[in-house]
Amino acid sequence: MNSLCLDTRGGDLLPSVPRGPRARLRARAAAALFRRAVARLPVRVEFPDGTILGAGADAQPLPRMIIRDPDSLFARIGSQGLIGFGESYTAGDWTAPDPAAVLTAFAREVDRLIPPALQGLRRVLLPSPPERDRGTVADAQANIAHHYDLSNEMFLLFLDRTMTYSSALFTDVAAASWEALAAAQCRKIDRLLDAAGVGAGSRVLEIGTGWGELCVRAAARGAVVHSVTLSRRQLELARLRVAAAGYADGVHIELLDYREVRGEYDAIVSVEMIEAVGYRQWPTYFARLDARLAPGGRIALQAITMPHERMLATRHTHTWIQKYIFPGGFLPSTEAVETAAARTRLRVRERFCFGPHYAETLRLWRERFDTRAPELEALGFDGTFRRIWQFYLAYSEAGFRSGYLDVQQIVLDRPEEHP
Repeated sequence: MNSLCLDTRGGDLLPSVPRGPRARLRARAAAALFRRAVARLPVRVEFPDGTILGAGADAQPLPRMIIRDPDSLFARIGSQGLIGFGESYTAGDWTAPDPAAVLTAFAREVDRLIPPALQGLRRVLLPSPPERDRGTVADAQANIAHHYDLSNEMFLLFLDRTMTYSSALFTDVAAASWEALAAAQCRKIDRLLDAAGVGAGSRVLEIGTGWGELCVRAAARGAVVHSVTLSRRQLELARLRVAAAGYADGVHIELLDYREVRGEYDAIVSVEMIEAVGYRQWPTYFARLDARLAPGGRIALQAITMPHERMLATRHTHTWIQKYIFPGGFLPSTEAVETAAARTRLRVRERFCFGPHYAETLRLWRERFDTRAPELEALGFDGTFRRIWQFYLAYSEAGFRSGYLDVQQIVLDRPEEHP
């Protein structure tokens, strides 16, 4: 089985272990590359036969990667690369007491794990993105629904009371805690609204509603909010939450693609939605932002970013995250945002980076998710689904903890309108 169905809750999600002469050859190559790579990483990789690999593997403590089935692990990696590595975790071919720590060690060396000569063969050896990753209007709603329409009740299990599914902004990132998370999410939202100049009477467009917290906080300032989403389940709960807060008259939420929005707005805000646009659609996305922004207005985006060179190298490769978590998604670089904006009248006015805060946000979500197994099972999500999401949350945390990924609040406007 090569893809997930929209209503899948777990079960038989994983493809079978590759077999045959070609698979065996690729597995041997993957095993050699893996052993070569981990030999210089600060991890302790334990094999069933007692072999231990890793730089300083005899020292303690080091993140432990426990390999249960090396044959299956290397067959999957040899066939699918990093997709196979993630599938191996889901299948139980390897495990770890702290998977985020193991993955952080790998993420810190991601550009040096594979020899340069083989990196150039990425498009030949690894799967290409499916047609659904084009980011067209026809594809977009199905891709969004695949993730965000899983279950509002499932997200309620590990998100804080604000139901905010994006990076928080802590007053002290070193002291990040569950008790501080809701306030940190509000702080993040308020900073974005401030950056966009949202106040009483502002006409605000939000692209990507989430579960409505930004709508509520903008309406509390006296703004008139138009929010669009492609998630039916988020739409339902967001409307309920806005009404419960007493702002139903000032907030209009609808199921609508950003490309179909009309009118002009004094402020446009969007939190971690550009990642779902897809790189082919970035020119269209920024052209629509420019067209919808009223004279003198500002745009404030929160975006996850990756290094530009890595972005260019991976944009034609299908990834584990795209296959299992965010079909059609792709992270921009800072340079890509600036280049796409420069094709319009918009320019980047300021950037605020806070990647370490996302690492802690993800840690808190992951820890809470791991404690909610009985409730997840009661909702119909089995052990396979839980392992997929454990890997997703740990994999994402590792990206930010290693510095490979960043999150930014980016403000754009038309310079001639803001002397």
